This record gives sequence, structure tokens and C-alpha cells, in this order.
Amino acid sequence: MHGHEEIHSLVKEGGIAVLDFGGQYAHLIASRLRRLGAYSEILQPDEIGDSLDPFFKGIIYSGGPSSVYDAGAPTASKALLALGLPVLGICYGHQLIMQQLGGEVARGQVREYGPARLHLLSGGAIFQAVPDQSMVWMSHGDEVIRLPVGFTRIGSTDSCENTAVFDADRNIYGIQFHPEVTHSTYGEQMLRNFIAVCGLTDTWKIEDYVEFERRKIRRSLKDKKVFFLVSGGVDSTVAFALLGKEMDRSHLVGMLVDTGFLRENEAEKVRASLSAIGVDLRVRDAKADFYKALAGVSEPEKKRRIIGELFVDVQQQVSREMGLNEEEWLLGQGTIYPDTIESGATKSSHTIKTHHNRVNRIQELIARGLVIEPLRDLYKDEVRSLGRIIGLPDVLVDRHPFPGPGLAVRCLCTAADESGVSTDFSELAGETELFSRVQAMQLAVSVLPLRSVGVQGDQRSYAHPALFDTAALSDLLARPGAWADLLELAARIPGKFAHVNRVLLRTGRHAQAGNVNHLLAGRFLTEERIAKLQRADAIVDEFLHEKKIYSEIWQMPVVLVPLSSDSESGREGVVLRPICSTDAMTASAYEMNAALLSELTARLLATDLFDSVYYDLTSKPPGTIEWE
Repeated sequence: MHGHEEIHSLVKEGGIAVLDFGGQYAHLIASRLRRLGAYSEILQPDEIGDSLDPFFKGIIYSGGPSSVYDAGAPTASKALLALGLPVLGICYGHQLIMQQLGGEVARGQVREYGPARLHLLSGGAIFQAVPDQSMVWMSHGDEVIRLPVGFTRIGSTDSCENTAVFDADRNIYGIQFHPEVTHSTYGEQMLRNFIAVCGLTDTWKIEDYVEFERRKIRRSLKDKKVFFLVSGGVDSTVAFALLGKEMDRSHLVGMLVDTGFLRENEAEKVRASLSAIGVDLRVRDAKADFYKALAGVSEPEKKRRIIGELFVDVQQQVSREMGLNEEEWLLGQGTIYPDTIESGATKSSHTIKTHHNRVNRIQELIARGLVIEPLRDLYKDEVRSLGRIIGLPDVLVDRHPFPGPGLAVRCLCTAADESGVSTDFSELAGETELFSRVQAMQLAVSVLPLRSVGVQGDQRSYAHPALFDTAALSDLLARPGAWADLLELAARIPGKFAHVNRVLLRTGRHAQAGNVNHLLAGRFLTEERIAKLQRADAIVDEFLHEKKIYSEIWQMPVVLVPLSSDSESGREGVVLRPICSTDAMTASAYEMNAALLSELTARLLATDLFDSVYYDLTSKPPGTIEWE
């Protein structure tokens, strides 16, 4: 990110530099800091050398997927640690600081991907108002085994001795866990404390950022016009409306591409809602083109890339029909931070999944300065705040997020020769404590034969879901603490087993369904399958509004999975994925009332379209919100 002189002039007190070492949560750290009242900025360590703009009053070293002892691992100048600024190293950043100052980092005896209990051994400013014991989120395979001179161990977990360290003379902190994720119970307090250490408490607010965005839009557009692609989701709607308020309406054309993967009647609903705030939208019916291009395609990344490329084709075709030219018109998108980070946009990060607005041809247009993305520096919660500030109604701003590729990434596919059957989770017996808890809850556990995308240790995973089955779901959920126990197991199991990145709970099955879960071969994106998914999605959406729990849930993807107890009925599985979040970078499963869950399951099964209904218990990480 460059060209921040204007925003620096707005924030007189200064900000915090977040050095990006490729971690999936580097930008989440920055988002958390801004939400807590301090301006933050992402910097690439190899671009800043030995010095730092005096605007910055503190430095955070982010996590990353590499090992510090690997050849070519990302690094930063050691001179930054001698600037006299408060420094906080997180995960990889912690390990890098320890290595640079004379400590030692090695492969840990235990990989930790999930919750751990932090035991504070002594104080330190960033642990003010943090209890002696609290839960933190670990995601690492390496650990610091020897501290540099001057550092003191101030916190440990059962599996990691040097979890938190401090050098009082140099004001440098190092922590192995991730305070930026909501799973770290007092992580927000720790970041708030670091802001105080930097002297930046309450020096930033989103209204300032909105004004900056408005100035940037006016400056970047100049004499340009914008052809904007609207997906129907919150991000593109807010971005389109923001541009509509900052530019001549005759210079802005919006188009929603009906790919065939929208929700039921979605195109008309979006057009009507935007029309209500005075913004015109064209709808292009391209369903036939998308189904043709995706025929026989099952691999998730290939699906996303084809959809992204075809979006550009349709946009360019319409541009030609309308006589629009590149010299005069820019392409507009509602891209936000998570889209760029999960697509591997930072120098050292892993590609978790390629977003439709980050395929190669879009990247080429960006490089040529032909794309405008007014929300690319924001997270979802900031987008919602911006929407309210510019006057959008809650009915638009508070809609559940919906992916650009639509239901195509919520409809899992299989190759013609791809098949399988659920298997016993025999390895679980080797984890005595986990296994005994599963047995105590009278759960049968198996591994399903399909795979989905996740993120473990800042790296992309493509692994299997584990399935919890019970003969008495209502009795299970009626037990005190049942949801907490299920969610903790769902968080810990993927951390122990690399071939599992999600945990599901079966909430019901068709009357004629058996116990065996077959993976159905040759299931692709067809109008028939999407119609099934649209019906399931509509049932769920209507149910959430009817029961007045829509606003309690951040997002609820409904996923069609090619699983069935037989291959003749045509019935497939449907996964419910309700989550709670603030910014989409971390999430936890929503704890639905048992009676409501039973009723929703019954409504879905009554359609005779679905074999089984599953409830995704997985947090993010290790499971991404979307399955593909």
C-alpha cells in the first residue's frame, strides 16, 4: 500500500505499522487495530529497509506460513528492532524477532492448530487486565526453544514453553499465539494494551476513513467513467452506491451478471433495492454461457477461475455493445481485503482460494490502472459501517454476505470417476482424551469421502470433514454445555489430524436413507442441481426471517454435497453453515436452538430432495466460511 501521505495528514497522532510476512491474518491485525481506535497500515518488510516513516509509533510483526530457518523465508531488517519503538511479534513474527536477536527456533514437538490455555507467569503492559489463565488460538509447527539475551518468559502453554516473552529495556514483546482472532479470549484486550503502549488510544475512527475514500475516489476517477460489476452481495452494493454518490450518474453503469448461480429471484430483488436508492442497474442473462463453460468441471479452483474469466468476457462484450472504451471507462468491483488475502495477494502468502475478482485477467487490468475498487482496504464490518454513513438502509447493509461466484461455490462437484464411501475415524482412538469425550457424548464418528477448502497454519488445506452421528440429537443438545463441547471438539480435531479440516453434525436423514455415506460420481454444475440448492437456500432464508434469528447470524451458506445413502434416488446431502463473525476473517459456528434446528431440518427433508442434513460445527480457522 503506497501513497498514504493524505491519510497521514489526517491522523496527526500517527499509526501502527503491521509488517506482512504472508500470514492470512496480517490484515486482520490491521483491521482489529483500526476498530480499536488506532490507525494501522500494512507494510512489506522488504520495501522499507532499515528505517521507518516517523509517522509510525509502533510495529507489529505478523504471522506467516514459512519457517524462519527455511531458505528464502521472508525477513525484515534487524535495524527496525533498534528504532526504539514498541514492537509486538506474533507467531512467525515472534520467531523471526527471537532468531534475529540471537535466540533459537526449531520444529516443535507438537503442532498446535486450535485453542490452548495461556498461563501468565509475570506481568507486562500488554497483559494488563488479562487474567493469569485464558484461552488463546495457536497455529504453528515451530517454536522458540532458546530466548535471546535480555528476554524473559512471561507466558506458557502446556505444549509451548516460550508462548509469551518480553524485553523491558527494548520494549519488545513476542507471542506465539494469535491475539487478533476472536478465539483468543482476551486477544482484543492485548491489542488494546499495545495501542496504549504506542500512545495511540482513540486516535482513529471509520468516519475519517470514509472521507479519505471519498477523496481517493474523486482523485482517481478524474475524467474517467465506471462500468461496475454488481454481484448482489453487500460489498458490491455498498461500493456501487458509494460511487453513485461521488460521481455523475451518467458516468456510472452498473451491471449484474445473471450466471444462473444467484439465489431464487435474486436479480430482480437486487435491481429493485438499488432502484429504491436511485441507482440504476442492468441485468445480463448469461446463464447459458456459464453452464456451458462449467460443464464437466469439478475442481474448486478451476470453477472459480472459469467464473472469474467469464465475468470479464461478459463485461467486455457488453462494453463493446455499448461502445465503451478503456481510455474512458474503468472496471469497478466490490473487492474487500479478505478477497485479496485468500487469493494470495501478499508476497509470501498461500492462495487459499482464488476469488472471481482476482483471476489473471483482472490482475492484468489492475496492473494497467483500469480497475477501481473503493472497498479494497476494508473488512466486512467496516463496509457495513460505511454503508450506513452514506445513508444506505439496514435492509441492504445487514444482508448476509453472498459470494461473487454465487451458488456455484456452494455446490460441490465430483469427477466422473470419483467415488468413495465414509470410513471409520480409527485414528481418533489414539487421542485418548478426545476419544473419551466423544464416547461420553455417545457420538459415532466417521470421515466423509468428499473434501473442502480450509486454512491450517496459514496454508491452504483441501481435506475431509469428520462426521458426528447420534441416534438422539435432541437429547444430546439438551445436555448442559452440549454446544460448547461440540464446538471445542470441532476446533481441536482438525488440529490433531491433517486429513480433516471440518467437523459436521448430522441433524437428520430422509426416511429411506441408510447409514452409509456414498460419494456420488459425476456430479457437476447443472441447472437441476442448482435448482435444488436454490430451494434449500430459500427455505433456510425464509426460516431465519420467520423465526427472527436472521440478525443473530453473520452468514449462513447452504451447501449441496454429492453424498447419498444410495445412487438411485437423486437425493443429495445439504450442509447448513451458520456462523458468527465480525469481519469474515475469523468465525465460529452459531449455536442454533435445538427445537429450531429440528424444525428446519424437517422442512428441508420434507421436499424429498435431500438425503441427509448436516450442520457445520467448524470455526474459521481451520475451515473457511465457504466450502470452496
